[in-house]
Amino acid sequence: MTGPVPPVFSRRPGPGAFGEVRRALRGWLDRHGNAFPDAGEVCVGLSGGADSLALTAAAVAEFDTVRALVVDHRLQAGSDRVAARAARQAVDLGCGDAEVLAVDVHGAGGMEAAARRARYPALARARGGAPVLLAHTLDDQAETVLLGLARGSGPRSIRGMSEFDAPWGRPLLGLRREVTRRACVELGLDPHEDPHNRDPAFTRVRLRTEVLPLLEEVLGGGVAPALARTATQLQEDGAVLDRAAAACLDRARAADGTLDVAVLGEVEAPVVRRVLREWLLGGGARELTDSHLRAVADLVVRWRGQGPVALPGGGPGARLVASRRRGRLNLGTEG
Repeated sequence: MTGPVPPVFSRRPGPGAFGEVRRALRGWLDRHGNAFPDAGEVCVGLSGGADSLALTAAAVAEFDTVRALVVDHRLQAGSDRVAARAARQAVDLGCGDAEVLAVDVHGAGGMEAAARRARYPALARARGGAPVLLAHTLDDQAETVLLGLARGSGPRSIRGMSEFDAPWGRPLLGLRREVTRRACVELGLDPHEDPHNRDPAFTRVRLRTEVLPLLEEVLGGGVAPALARTATQLQEDGAVLDRAAAACLDRARAADGTLDVAVLGEVEAPVVRRVLREWLLGGGARELTDSHLRAVADLVVRWRGQGPVALPGGGPGARLVASRRRGRLNLGTEG
C-alpha cells in the first residue's frame, strides 16, 4: 500500500497565505543562500505545529531535497506518536526523508531552556552539513525581545533571533503566526496543537496570551512588529560593533593569550566589553552577565589596583578569574 501522493507545487508562489510563506523563504534565500555550499539541499526542524508544517511545505516547493528533522522531547505522554505523525506529514508533503530525534531534557534554567539545550545539538548532529530551517515567526521574535528586556543584559539580549546564524536559518521572522495557520488551512494540513503552548506556567505563554495583547490594547496596536523591528536594528548596529571588537581582539591578544590593556584603552567601552566577552568565552567562561563584563572592563577603564574578578567557569575545586598584571589582562584559575 502506498501513501498519499505528494502535492505538486507550482514554480511561482501563488496568492494566499502559503504564497506569503514561499515568498518569505525566497527572500531569505536571496539574502543568505550563498552562505551554504549546496543550495539544493536543506533540513527543516519540524515539530508538527502550524509554523513548521507551513515552512516544510514551502521548503519542498523551493528546494530539490528536503529532510525533516523531528525532535521528540519526550516531555508528554504520547510524544512519540506526535513525532511519528509529523514525520509522516513531512513525507506526504514530499520530503525525501523524515527522521525522529529523541532527546533527554534535563538541567537547570527551566524546562524551556533545557529543551532548547537538548534540541539544538540533536539537530546539529543530524543535519549532515546542510543548513537547518527553523520556523520562528515575527510573533516569536517579539516574545524573545520582551524576554530579553526582562533579563536586562544589554543590547545583545534584545537583539532577538538572527535570520541566519549558521547553520540555523529563520526565514519566517517577518511573518505573523496567523499566516502560517492560514497556509496550513489552504494546504489541508492538520497541525499539532502542543498543550504546552497554552500552559500559563510558562513565561513565554503568558507573554503571548496576556502581556502582548494588553500592550496592543494600551498602545494602539503594532507592538509585535515594532519589537521585531527593534531587534533587526539592534542586530545591524551590533554587527558593526562586533566587527570592530574582532579587529581589536586581534590587535590586543598576545601570543600567550593575555590582552594588552593599552590596545583596549584605544577603543570605546562598548567595544571593550565585546572584546572581553569573546576572550572570556574562549578561555572557558560560561553564562557571562553584563555585571561580569563590566567588572572585567573596569580592570581596563577604571583601573585602581583592584584584585581579580571571579567568573563562572573553571573546574572542580577551582574558580576562573580575570586579573591585571603589568599592563596585561590574564585569565586563569585559582584553587
